[in-house]
Parts: sequence; structure tokens; C-alpha cells
Amino acid sequence: MPHCLQCINLIMEIVHVYVRRRGDFGRQSHFSDRPAELLVDIGPDPPLADGFIHRDPRDVATQSAQEMSEHQVNTERFESESRGINHVEGGWPKDVNPQEMEQTIRFRKKVEKDENYVTSVLQLGSVMENCIKQNNATDIYQDYSEDEEAADEVQEPPAAKTVNVFRDPNEVKRTVTGLSWHPDGNRKLAGAYSCLEFQKASKDMSFDSYIWDIENPNRPELTLKPVSPLVCLEYNPKDCHTLAGGCYNGQIAFWDTRRGSQPVELSSVEQSHRDPVYKLIWMQSKTGTDAFSASTDGQVLWWDMRRLSEPTERLVLDLSREGSLDAALGASALEFEATMPTKFMVGTEQGLVLSCNRKAKSPAEKIVCTFDGHHGPVYALQRNPFFPKNFLTVGDWTARIWSEDIKESSIMWTRYQTSYLMDACWSPVRPAVFFTVKMDGVLDVWDVLFKQNEPTLSIKVCDEGLYSLRLQESGRLLACGSRLGGASLLELGPSLSTLQRNEKSLVAAMFERETKREKILEARQRELRLKERSRSEQSREDDGAKEADGQEDPEELIARAEADFFSAIDAEIKRRQKEEDKHRVGGEEEEEEEEEERAFQFEKVLKTQQCCCFYFCHFFS
Repeated sequence: MPHCLQCINLIMEIVHVYVRRRGDFGRQSHFSDRPAELLVDIGPDPPLADGFIHRDPRDVATQSAQEMSEHQVNTERFESESRGINHVEGGWPKDVNPQEMEQTIRFRKKVEKDENYVTSVLQLGSVMENCIKQNNATDIYQDYSEDEEAADEVQEPPAAKTVNVFRDPNEVKRTVTGLSWHPDGNRKLAGAYSCLEFQKASKDMSFDSYIWDIENPNRPELTLKPVSPLVCLEYNPKDCHTLAGGCYNGQIAFWDTRRGSQPVELSSVEQSHRDPVYKLIWMQSKTGTDAFSASTDGQVLWWDMRRLSEPTERLVLDLSREGSLDAALGASALEFEATMPTKFMVGTEQGLVLSCNRKAKSPAEKIVCTFDGHHGPVYALQRNPFFPKNFLTVGDWTARIWSEDIKESSIMWTRYQTSYLMDACWSPVRPAVFFTVKMDGVLDVWDVLFKQNEPTLSIKVCDEGLYSLRLQESGRLLACGSRLGGASLLELGPSLSTLQRNEKSLVAAMFERETKREKILEARQRELRLKERSRSEQSREDDGAKEADGQEDPEELIARAEADFFSAIDAEIKRRQKEEDKHRVGGEEEEEEEEEERAFQFEKVLKTQQCCCFYFCHFFS
């Protein structure tokens, strides 16, 4: 009996009550009893029965598919705005200046002597102790994959996608002639806007250039207002707040973004370039304010941005070493490698690449050597970041890879493209990859380890021509500027932004092999030229000897001509005498001999007369 009571108690305890609100059941129904009510009564209509036709069988078509409709809706573009807050140290009394160290130390000592200070610290310490122990127990930022070996090969195919487009906000669109990434975090992109076609420049064209936040393409973060349109623009790698740009009128402008849109320093027109400044590069220096620029006026100028009244140094690109601006080559590209502080390279409008040494003893010795390989201006020039002895150039319809050891020809080159190439750059993370942009709006990605005859990836970025190109230091983001003011931001896939296994050694071996091949061909070509030169010199010597042998004394020539002439006359007299004797004596054999003698003497007379005429003319002339 006690066991049964326990079971009943257990059964009674296992009870769950379901509770639901009355509102969840919907509207309450109210029912009532009432008699039936006739609402509508439609009686039979005999005339309608006369027109009834009985159909047997009857076919009816039905469609079992569900009816659907298609609609399109374009949502409004989301506009974001970035705002920031400047945090200032607070919590101090009004009579304490937080910038003065003595006042803050005095106030801290005063607070530490207070009786409530110790109790407050103990109370706060117990609260913070638990959080500190949790942080020590688990590292939420620990990278568990750092010890894993890199994959032998990235399996994903080369890919890139457009993530943003920054458009020129002005009505009159201009070309994006220069791009520069912010050195701290690469979250900003500076663009130089100008119209390089002088005759197509409009009076209403704006001179402004812009700095964009890559997360906000709606409006620029800062507008730069130069005195002339900017052709190139570069961030200072040592100070992320300063920029320098080269103007269309040849001046150099310097900005500090903390001080607004107007330039802080501006070079004078008299001491600046005479043509547009196509390239400006910051140099490694203690002050971090040194840079140099190149222009199509044939000059390379060095500047100190703290004082732009005049350049610190000047170089005229005159191959005759005379320093004449009239004979100087116009510079269209410039290259400087920080690991080689005294060397720099200049690409010219004539298709030459000049290798220069800034620390040469005299200005004539600063131009060390030249590389010739393009049929038009050199628009891009950059050393390989992994192998500085090899550099990339772009001009006409080809891109070429050079070695400093070979002057006569490039070691590798692309085939001639159908559209003009305007800019190129190496990948900062992969030594075998470089990028080119063309006037048909196509971005080409080349991987010389994968294939050399055609690009690994070609992307149609926009319908207008692409003019400029700049890659982020991490190798993930790429910006390219178009002719109508659009700056497209592309994100590269992992296969193009990740260093492959043994890639450095393979590229080094390839460059070395191609350099040796070109050296052999160059030596063979030099040998053939020497043989041809020696052969031509030998033929010249033989001709000179013949001319020397043919030159005789004019008096001797006249005397010889006279002797030949009189001997011919004597021979003719003898012939006539023999002929008279022949008529008297006769004979066939004598007749034949006289005929041969006559022909011989006549030919001799003709030769003598020709010789006399020639030597007389030569003598009197």
C-alpha cells in the first residue's frame, strides 16, 4: 500500500500546464440561435431553356502551371558619411592643466594621500581581477595557423573583381593622371586629375584633385586646390599627412592635410619646370622632405619641400654632355630605388631609358648609359622589388623587362598589343607578376612563370581608356584611373596576392638564363659587326691602292698618247703600201693577213683616241 501511494504521488507531480494568451486565439466567436432566412431567390427562365445546346463530349483546356510575373525595382543608392571624434584627456580639475607634467604629478600625490584612495582601488581591483584572469587564461587573438606550412600551390585560378569606383564630381571630366596610396593602412587613395590634351582643355575645367576614403565613393574626403591641374601626386612615405604634386605648368606643390586644401609651399615659376611634371618621387633622407621631379622640358630637379624657392640640384638630360636644353631629351617616367640611393633611371619621350648616377664628379658623367627599345615615349618605368637589377618599361604597344647588364636589348618582352599601353607596375608580393593597362579599358595581368606569350588574366575594367595604375603594398587592392575621371578599385584573388612556393628562386633562374642568352646573342652580333667593319676597311684599302696605281704623271700620259697616235699613222701608211703591192702581185694568203692587220690597227687607233680624250679632260679639269 505505501508503494502505491508513492507511485500516485509521482504521477501527480509530472504535470505541465500550457498557458496561452487569449489574444493569440484571434477574434472571439459569438454564436446565436435564429430561424432560417432567404436572401436570394432566382426562379427558372423558360426563354433561356430554348437556347440551351447540349454538347457531348465537351473539351475544356486548362493550364496547370502557376501564373507568375517578373518585376524589377532599383533601390536608392546608400550614401554613407564618415565622422570622427577627437578624444582629449579629461577628468582633471579645472585648476590642473593636463599638459603640465608638474601639476599632474602634484595632483596625483595629493589624491594618493587621501584615505578613500586605498579603499577605492581595492574595490576596483576585485572587479578587474576577474577580467585579467580571463584574458590570461584565453588568448582570443591567438593565430592557430601560423605554424602550418604554406600550401604548395594555390589552386584557385587568377581572379579580380571591382569593389568600388570613384568618379570625378565635376561636370567636365578629366583624366586620372596619377594615383597614390596612403602610407599608413592604405585606407585612402589620392588622385591627380588633369587634361593632358592642351587643345581640348575647357575654360570651365576644374583644377581640383581629391583624396578618397576607399569605403566611401560618394564624396571625396579632402579636395586639393592647386594653382594648375596636377599631373602627378605622391604621399610622403615618412609622414602620412603630407603630399607633393607636380603641376601642368611645371610648378611643384606641397600639402599638409592637417592645414586644409591649399598648398603649404609652392615653387616659383621661374625656377620650376617649363613643361608638365610627369613624375615626382620622394627620396630617403634624414629630414624626410627631399624629392626630385622629371618633366618633358628635359630637366630633373631635386627639391627640399621646406623651401621650394629654388631646386637644390639640376640635371639636363643632354646626351652630348653639353647641358643644352635645346638638345635635351624630354622625361616622361622616373624610377628610384631606396636600396640604391645614388642611382636613378629616367624614361624619355624618344623611347630611351637613361641610367644616371647622382653622385658623379661632373654633370657630364651623371648619365651613365642608355637602353633603347621602344618606338615611342616610355610611359612606365619600375624596378622589380625583389630583383632591382631587372626593371620593367612600357612604351608603344609592348612591355619589356630589362637587365642592367644588357644595353642592346631587353631580355623579355610581350608581343605587340592591338591597343596602346599606358602604364604598368610590378606586384609587391609576387616577383613574377606585373600589371599593364591599355587604351581600350583592359587591365592585363602577366605571370611570366605561367605563360609569357599572353596575359594570365584580362579584365575589361571600363569602356574608356585606362591611363594610370597603382598597386597597394599588401598586393590585395589595385587602383586604375581612366580617361574620363573614373578611378576603379579592384580586389585581387589569393593566387595573385600570395607568394608561391619557390617563386623567388624560379624567377631568379629565369632572369639569369635570359640574361645569359642575350649576352651570347650580343657577343655574336658584335663579332659580326667587327667582321663587316674589317671587310669594309679592306675593300676601302684595295680601292685606294687601285686609285693610287692609276694616277700617273699627266706629261707621261700625253707623250704616250702621242707615240701611240704616230705609230698608228705609220702603221696605216705601211698598210696602204702593202695594199698597193698586193694589187700588183696578188695572192689570197697575203690578202687575209692584210685584212687582219688592218682590223688590229684600226682597233688600236680607236683605243688610243679614247685614252687621249680621257687623259686630256682629266688633266685640264
